[in-house]
Amino acid sequence: MKKAIVISFYYARIIIILFLIIITLSNASADAIRVGSRQQIKSITKAIETAKSGDTIFVSEGIYREGNIIIEKSITMIGEKNPILDGENKYEILTLHGKNITISGFKFINTGIASIKDIAAIKILESSRINILHNIFSNAFFGIYFASSSDCIIENNILEADVNAEHQIGNGIHLWKCTRMSIRKNKIKGQRDGIYFEFVTDSEIIENYSEGNLRYGLHFMFSNDDIYQYNTFINNGAGVAVMYTKGVTMFNNIFQHNWGSSAYGLLLKDIRDSKIQNNKFIENSVGVFMEGSSRNEIHENEFSKNGYAIRLQASCDDNKIERNNFRQNTFDLVTNGNIVLNKIDANYWDKYEGYDLNKDKVGDVPYRPISLYGTVVERMPTAILLWRSFFVFLLDRAEKAVPVITPENLIDNTPAMLPHDFDKKY
Repeated sequence: MKKAIVISFYYARIIIILFLIIITLSNASADAIRVGSRQQIKSITKAIETAKSGDTIFVSEGIYREGNIIIEKSITMIGEKNPILDGENKYEILTLHGKNITISGFKFINTGIASIKDIAAIKILESSRINILHNIFSNAFFGIYFASSSDCIIENNILEADVNAEHQIGNGIHLWKCTRMSIRKNKIKGQRDGIYFEFVTDSEIIENYSEGNLRYGLHFMFSNDDIYQYNTFINNGAGVAVMYTKGVTMFNNIFQHNWGSSAYGLLLKDIRDSKIQNNKFIENSVGVFMEGSSRNEIHENEFSKNGYAIRLQASCDDNKIERNNFRQNTFDLVTNGNIVLNKIDANYWDKYEGYDLNKDKVGDVPYRPISLYGTVVERMPTAILLWRSFFVFLLDRAEKAVPVITPENLIDNTPAMLPHDFDKKY
């Protein structure tokens, strides 16, 4: 028995040594190829044809107009001083299909535009372990486009476009049918959607800045078990839409100044079993709009200076809205139904006028955050013209005394007397 074990260890050592020799030889055989007007190889396409798996291509500064460049080898391509790859307003610039490919340090400009085909500055198809790092994208229809890919990193890229119509522009970072993707520290501005997820699972969106996009700063569709945190969504057509999805974690994001007749900081449509925690909703038409959503936790968020802090539709149930701060909102909470099947507890409401006789920092009188006027406006939007009138003041006072129209069970039984301090906790 001992002899058999010794023989097994002997063969295992041989296998490990052979593996290390193969890795060493592989690294030793990797070459550095240089491209530029003063180099022997002047074309990126030619360099890719010459390269073998494991090689690194260094591209000198300059402007390269080579149509659609295709990479199907495991190579690294690095730009020196941001060389420009110009699509001349008619080409997709770079198409990747493979694994272990890195693209870093380039500027991509002027892709083509199409109504049927999704033309992108970089398109990645059926690939894995692709790294798109430290690139600049300007005037691209789609910026970075992934399809049927996994285990990829998109980090520290800048994507900017300047158009006024959705049909003239695609999404900044677009992912379809992907898994285990990481989108970090990118800046996206002026696209249709800043970041778009459809059928994307087990992925993360962290520390991105998405501003001034025509439709959404971030758009989720059918994408489960993802996380996004420490992102900023500011001045978009709407901040973030999470739709037909479950198991999403939304922590420590800023939703700010997403204004418009149908704009909101965060849209939750038909989502469930998700967490929205320690986010800041500031100066949005609607902070959070919820429709057909269940079993979500909305905890420890800051709602400040919004038109509506939360619009909770009657189709939502079993959600928990707890320990949030509501300050200086026109309407803190509105709904379009008479029965509310959600839990609302321990929030701070700056409009609360109750007292705390036992000094436990919890109001002794339950609070009804829905006003009669807010209910009327939700059902008849034109009634907003009466805002700040004496008639509206009388309606709300009467409803507080004898609730008739507002949902009787929508009540915070333990309202906080002081704002919650979230900064010390995180």
